[in-house]
Amino acid sequence: MSTCIGLNIPVESATSAAAPRNGAFLWARRSTLSVAVAMIAAMALVGCSPKTPEPEPIRAVKLLTVGAEPLHARLEYSAEVRARVESRLGFRVPGKIVQRQAELGQRVQAGQVLAQLDARDYQLSTQAAQAQVSAAKTQRDLAAADFKRYEKLKQQNFISGAELERREASVKAAQASLDQANAQLAAQGNQASYTRLVADVSGVITSIDAEPGQVVSAGTPVVRIAQDGLRDAVFSVPEDKVAYLKVGQEVAIRPWSEGANLKGKVREVAASADPVTRTFMVKVAMEGAEVPPLGATVYVEPAAFNLSGVAALTLPTTALRQEGGQSAVWVYDAATGTVRSQPVQVATADGNEAVIAGGLQPGMQVVATGVHVLAPGQKVTIYQPKSSTQKMAVPPAAAPAAPAASAASAAASQ
Repeated sequence: MSTCIGLNIPVESATSAAAPRNGAFLWARRSTLSVAVAMIAAMALVGCSPKTPEPEPIRAVKLLTVGAEPLHARLEYSAEVRARVESRLGFRVPGKIVQRQAELGQRVQAGQVLAQLDARDYQLSTQAAQAQVSAAKTQRDLAAADFKRYEKLKQQNFISGAELERREASVKAAQASLDQANAQLAAQGNQASYTRLVADVSGVITSIDAEPGQVVSAGTPVVRIAQDGLRDAVFSVPEDKVAYLKVGQEVAIRPWSEGANLKGKVREVAASADPVTRTFMVKVAMEGAEVPPLGATVYVEPAAFNLSGVAALTLPTTALRQEGGQSAVWVYDAATGTVRSQPVQVATADGNEAVIAGGLQPGMQVVATGVHVLAPGQKVTIYQPKSSTQKMAVPPAAAPAAPAASAASAAASQ
């Protein structure tokens, strides 16, 4: 939309304000005013004319032809060497820890004492149980002696058979009380022995979860022992890779530090993802005589993730852009000289290139760089790189310039 500027110049009033006596001067002044008015009117007409929109620039773009090429990607994951079996040991009775003999990283043997609780309360309970056993034994002996006297009286027919049976029942009840007291004493003895935490297997202390002075309940983990024997390489994979792993697949293992490469097999794949990292834990059984120590870092390469040599469509990451929450590229249309947007599905990465799973066909031409400055349907030209050996062209008329100049100087001298 243009804007016109209105001009209102009082020519007559300007001329009548001062009436010169000289007619020639008046004519010259009027001529000057007429020229000024004409120039201002022309400028106003130019301002009123609509502005022509600037044409959209035609950009030069680099193109590449989509084709299948062998991949070079080999996915490796960092793994930690762990024991096949790890035991979390805790006391079987509650109490206060008064001593801890085990230290982190210490190698222990089966039967070695690792920690102790305050056993005074359990010792008093054991003494009380022993007193109950003594009392029950006394009652049993008294009932047995009484039964013997009544048995002799029955032989002399001084008492009835029913009275003798009651005495016999008293002996049996006293014996049952004694058996119960003995069982309680044995249980209290076990409770007292449970105040010592003993290693049930040989291994290495990998974790300590309680310290002396701490009150723990029954079953609370105090130490963790990695048992001697088989070792696993443990690592995690994302959700889009776990479906390719199966139990029994071959895995190549490479130590991070010194050591020979090892082989292994997938032993276990987690059935559910970690709630925090959203990854799945995988355990690989390590095979070989020289297994890295516990806690060592190794690199694992599952055979299912070895894509080296597999033909696939690849594109540089500079050709990709985000459109509507998905990846897309610009496809060049040679017939119209324009570009159009084409959504693609990215499967994985191969170095600095993206592996395309769908959306493109071999032979298509896509824009390689500068994808964020283009628009759908925009006309483009194909970028032609200049040769480094190309020399500057010399105009044809410049070549005979020197002879022409010499001829002109010769003519002037004549």
